[in-house]
Amino acid sequence: MTLTLDAPHPALAAWDRSGPELLVGGVPLSRLAARVGSTPFFAYDREKLTARVGRLRRFLPEAIHLHYAVKANPMPALVAHMAGLVDGFDVASAGEMATALDAGMAPQHVSFAGPGKTDAELRRAVAAGIVVEAESEGEVRRLAAQAAALGLSATVVVRVNPDFALKGSGMKMGGGPQQFGVDAERVPALLRLIGDLSLDFAGFHIFAGSQNLRADQLALAQERTVDLALRLAGQAPGPVRHLNLGGGFGIPYFPDDRPLDLGPVADSLARAALRLGERLPGARLILELGRYLVGEAGVYVCRVVDRKESRGQVFLVTDGGLHHHLAASGNFGQVIRRNYPLAIGTRMDRPAEETASVVGCLCTPLDLLGDRCALPRAEVGDLLVVFQSGAYGTTASPAAFLGHPPPAEVLV
Repeated sequence: MTLTLDAPHPALAAWDRSGPELLVGGVPLSRLAARVGSTPFFAYDREKLTARVGRLRRFLPEAIHLHYAVKANPMPALVAHMAGLVDGFDVASAGEMATALDAGMAPQHVSFAGPGKTDAELRRAVAAGIVVEAESEGEVRRLAAQAAALGLSATVVVRVNPDFALKGSGMKMGGGPQQFGVDAERVPALLRLIGDLSLDFAGFHIFAGSQNLRADQLALAQERTVDLALRLAGQAPGPVRHLNLGGGFGIPYFPDDRPLDLGPVADSLARAALRLGERLPGARLILELGRYLVGEAGVYVCRVVDRKESRGQVFLVTDGGLHHHLAASGNFGQVIRRNYPLAIGTRMDRPAEETASVVGCLCTPLDLLGDRCALPRAEVGDLLVVFQSGAYGTTASPAAFLGHPPPAEVLV
């Protein structure tokens, strides 16, 4: 990947590169590192989070409620900031549920998805009054048992494994056998069971795939999602009050990626809202996004601790690595490894002068943050920045590998 100030990766366009140091939240990088107290660390820019949600709101129809998928980044301070920007949270564990509720989100606007929920998690969800997105018949039965034991009503949404996939997605979440959700053809039987168990049926969650940059495919998936929701609603034990249309919006990680064109997607959502408003007038229409809201607002910062040359190749050895940022190393879903955008954050005003590989401090050749990148000459002590690091960073990485300390996180 070639990275120069004359032809920057699109990810760098939103960051202040006017001086020698990158600014994060208006703070020069070296000063921020002194404030954090150590490297490596993840830094999230609250102004960029606010701006991303604001821009998205300008495109979305008013009928759409925006939810943040906490799994993308569950840092408590970040979640608390997002609580003031979005309409609800989606969580995937009891730990995330606690973070969401601590952030002040109303329980009825928190939904709990994910396979393998334990009885203890279901009990906590019922006691908290949040919406449980059921992933199987067995889970529905266990949910009913926990509600009965507590003497409380349990609100349930059926997560549907759709009979179609979202083409062009980084991860496909529908269209074939899945550990997620209930196969669309088996949902009617589950709806009858929900009615028999006297659970409070609220609606559906239909999600076909993630990390998609193709507006045409997202629009097509939304149209098919509405068709499926309307078909299933006719067999539901009660009115649909909650309809999660999924999300799947991607962000550009690599040089040939182009940012998602929100226009066609927003037009599709407007058509969906019109159809659903006529057929399911009481439904709260939800767009659930994680990576799209926070991914571009974060950076991973590590320090160059050694500079070495091996048979003509320059290596910048840092105190970071895949144990903190597995995705940037290419070991989190990439079939062909490609570099995340990165820069020498303390030499932003310098042109590329050499080709160097950026590696971490682990004893494995997999610990590669940047392979043969065009960079300014870096020396020991310089700060290296990996962009697009606001989502699936520390919590999606093997932090205990080789016993190195975890990274810090800061919201600036």
